Amino acid sequence: MVAISQWTAGMLWKLLIRSQPCRLCSFRKTLLASKYRPSLVRFTYTTDHQSNKENKRTVEKLCKFSVDIRKIRRLKGWVLFEDKTYVEEIVNVLQQLGADEAAIASILERCPEAIVCSPTTFNTQKELWQLVCKNEQELVKLIKQFPESFFTVKDQETQKLNIQFFQELGLKDVVISRFLTTASNIFLNPVEKNKQMISILQESYLNLGGSKANLKVWLLKLLSQNPFILLNSSAAIKETLEFLQEQGFTNSEILQLLSKLKGFLFQLCPASIQNSISFSKNAFKCTDHDLKQLVLKCPAILYYSVPVLEERIQGLLKEGISVAQIRETPMVLELTPQIVQYRIRKLNSLGYRIKDGHLVNLNGTKKEFEANFGKIQAKKGRPLFNPVAPLNVEE
Repeated sequence: MVAISQWTAGMLWKLLIRSQPCRLCSFRKTLLASKYRPSLVRFTYTTDHQSNKENKRTVEKLCKFSVDIRKIRRLKGWVLFEDKTYVEEIVNVLQQLGADEAAIASILERCPEAIVCSPTTFNTQKELWQLVCKNEQELVKLIKQFPESFFTVKDQETQKLNIQFFQELGLKDVVISRFLTTASNIFLNPVEKNKQMISILQESYLNLGGSKANLKVWLLKLLSQNPFILLNSSAAIKETLEFLQEQGFTNSEILQLLSKLKGFLFQLCPASIQNSISFSKNAFKCTDHDLKQLVLKCPAILYYSVPVLEERIQGLLKEGISVAQIRETPMVLELTPQIVQYRIRKLNSLGYRIKDGHLVNLNGTKKEFEANFGKIQAKKGRPLFNPVAPLNVEE
């Protein structure tokens, strides 16, 4: 079986965050509600405690360090109205870590709430992150890249317990640091909740026929690819597994789908999967057995919503590709219509008519496509004679 591409895995991650309201939406709304405070329209200066005026001292200190106040007003202007801020203190500790003036200004412009983070809170957060950072140079690099993840401080004791748990589990520090910057929500879970989810994943793997010898490797790989799986509930995981079994997938096939989709399968509602299955069955005019084979070849069929599947199938048909060709190579559904059009134009430039042959040369990651294109191009320009063969010339 052809594994799902790295490019598609990245797209799945984006789709997960952007278009799956069934299980993540309520959590994200709660998080966003606490993250943004409403900005005020009037921008006047004050040094007193009137909440409808900007704090003049804060503005002057930010300007002193070359921070663009206009960006802060557009992004999170509420920080300028806070009575107590720590501009100089935060700048000093960032300088001690090795950040230069330009980097500090960028951090404060992209994450204005840093100035309401007290030095004590900053130092505690620094100690937490240093549990997985090799040195201060690596730490300040992460802060520069992901300031919001660092300065959005919530329940530091829970964060610490989760970091220690992930280390005990066997995850490498570099993976945990990536979680801190790109999947910080999982550190808001009580450590017992994360432990429970890990136990459920282990139990599910074994129940699906996975071997005990490979359990740890499978689990760590799954978590490193998709840490958001820890935001699920045990009921959701059981519900998804039962639904797939009802659809006729064997335990080994479900385990195969789970591994190929990197755990994103558990992020889906059974109703969403059912809609995708029903649409695909109708679009490809196939039996339940045939559809199952298509899904095993291209697990993303289960993940993509009906509008996405419809757009991609229609895009392929407009390029002259038949339904039969798509059924033969369903992995092309991993490609957006724009990518399909670009690749077909490139192949057409070599006289290769994709609609008259197989879609193998159209398929694959960007790197794989460029490699195949290079081979076709080399073959197209190859001379009929052997250029290194000796020539018989009469003297």
